[in-house]
Amino acid sequence: MKGEELKTRYSQGERDFRQINLVGVNLKRVNLEKVNLAGASLACADFSYAFLYESNFSDAFLYSANMKYVKLGKAQLVNSDLTKSDLEGSFLVKSNLSGAKLSGAVLSGVNLRGANLEGINLCGANLSGINFRSANLKNANLRWANLSHARLNEALIQGAFLTGVNLSNAFLMKVDLHGMDLNGINFSGATMKFANLSSADLTATNFSGANLIFTDLKATIMNGSNLRDAVLISSDLTAAVLTRADLSYAVLTDANLSKTNLNLTDLHKADLSGACLEEAYLWKADLSEANLDGADLSGASLRGAILDGVDLRNTNLTGAMMPDGTVN
Repeated sequence: MKGEELKTRYSQGERDFRQINLVGVNLKRVNLEKVNLAGASLACADFSYAFLYESNFSDAFLYSANMKYVKLGKAQLVNSDLTKSDLEGSFLVKSNLSGAKLSGAVLSGVNLRGANLEGINLCGANLSGINFRSANLKNANLRWANLSHARLNEALIQGAFLTGVNLSNAFLMKVDLHGMDLNGINFSGATMKFANLSSADLTATNFSGANLIFTDLKATIMNGSNLRDAVLISSDLTAAVLTRADLSYAVLTDANLSKTNLNLTDLHKADLSGACLEEAYLWKADLSEANLDGADLSGASLRGAILDGVDLRNTNLTGAMMPDGTVN
């Protein structure tokens, strides 16, 4: 079928074009709202700037198709093959792409807010700046993908494969990552307010300069993590393990660090004013020039800790073990 015949039949009210052969067809800027092209052969087709709202492309073959700036809101693309297709600037809000193939696809500037991407394979993809807000990325393969500056606020990411992913400067507010393996991931400069990271493995993870206000970090493993300049105001790090972590210059005002393991941790010039460090472990921790105004270190272990330049006049040290081994 030629493109003109399709447009004519569509204008006459026909919508069902399942399994049709339209390889290489030119449908640039066409309006085919709610068209059914499920299972169609559409390799190298040109749909750029087309309006395809609520259309059905499930199981369609769209290899190397031109989908630049196409409007595909609420579309069905289940199990479609979009390998090497160009989706630059396309609008896919609330579309269903579960099981779709996107290997080698161009996805810069794509809006996938609220889209269903469960189980999708985006391994190694360049997704910098992409909009995944409220999208379903459960069990998605995001290994080695570049998600720097991506918008992932309130996205569903449980079960996703994140080895080597770059999430620097990404937006991850209210994201649930509890219990996940996030070992070594780059979250530098990320905005993660109200995120749930409890019980996650964050060993050697980079949070430098990240915004972690009101974040749940209870019982996390953060050995050797980089939290330099991170903002953790009112965050909960109860019973977290941060041995040899870098928290220098971090803002931990009013944070809960009770029973947290901070042995050998760098807290140089950290702001711990009003923080709860009750029964925390701070063996040989570097607290030089840290702000401990109003902090609660009752029952904490500070044996061998460095407290040079620290004002302890307004700090609760009841029952704390001091650097020289004496109990206050």
